[in-house]
Amino acid sequence: MATIKDVAREAGVSVATVSRVLNGGHRVRESTRALVRRVARELDYSPHGAARSLITSRTHTLGVLLPDLYGEFYSEVIRGIDQRAQRDGYHVLLAGERPELEPALRAMRGRVDGLIIMWPELNARLSGGPLLARVPVILLNCPPTNLAHDTIGIENYEGAYAMVRHLAGLGHRRIAHIRGAPHNFDAAERLRGYRAAVRDLGLDSDPALEVPGDFSEAAGYEAARVLLERPVRPTAVFAANDCMAIGAISAFRSAGLQVPEDVAVGGFDDIPMARYMEPALTSVHVDICALGERATARLLDALQAPPGRELRRETLPTTLVVRRSCGALAR
Repeated sequence: MATIKDVAREAGVSVATVSRVLNGGHRVRESTRALVRRVARELDYSPHGAARSLITSRTHTLGVLLPDLYGEFYSEVIRGIDQRAQRDGYHVLLAGERPELEPALRAMRGRVDGLIIMWPELNARLSGGPLLARVPVILLNCPPTNLAHDTIGIENYEGAYAMVRHLAGLGHRRIAHIRGAPHNFDAAERLRGYRAAVRDLGLDSDPALEVPGDFSEAAGYEAARVLLERPVRPTAVFAANDCMAIGAISAFRSAGLQVPEDVAVGGFDDIPMARYMEPALTSVHVDICALGERATARLLDALQAPPGRELRRETLPTTLVVRRSCGALAR
């Protein structure tokens, strides 16, 4: 097994130079950097993780906390994070499946150089805690109450408003909404966009048109069954995410209704499966993989930034993707 001394001898440089190159140091000429990396690849040399951490005071590991790991949305976020981390030689330590926030943070203490946290609970406060004070933190889709860290979000309100406006433009006046999980920031913003569009466009405003959900297919299925039992059914349904829209379409089919002929359906997120549904699902597109990749890039930048840097707020755009489930293409 090759050692750092073997790489230095083969490249004709000092061991210190090899260490600087492989640990991201800046005081090395680009030609020397390229030579050392080429020799390291040829010798199949990989730095010893523990020794590297002692030298650099870095673990070269990024911590990621997600509220869940189920579904295409989270898998796409993780894919974006992992791709960008690997490109810079970092590992990813992942906590999900609805972990308790404080224990998860304690478990990562001393094991990560920075954190990416997606914790959209409206009542969650992430400003305290020893780990959060010691390492850079990027918050994904978190409430604006957590302003002590860098944040990246998406246009939830604008995307929901655009979906309702689109359905209204197709002639629908009675548009139902399947809400997202309770106390969830994304769900609250999408509900706010739905209600604003209903009000501004003069659509039917009926509390019976809003039904609870939790972002799962099962919740979408059950919500659609509830809507079918209403004395006056909606002609269109906007679900707060694609998983619930898919569940709703299944329920409508089980009841003998056709989508979009009998009821139009739209979702949110534009997960990869959406385009392959039958009918293909109209959705509000979020570049989910780019969301994870962008968060990782921002975290890696923060690791190199001096103390006292200015915090950054960023909102990624959403766009409406029209497919057959809303009836527009059929018409």
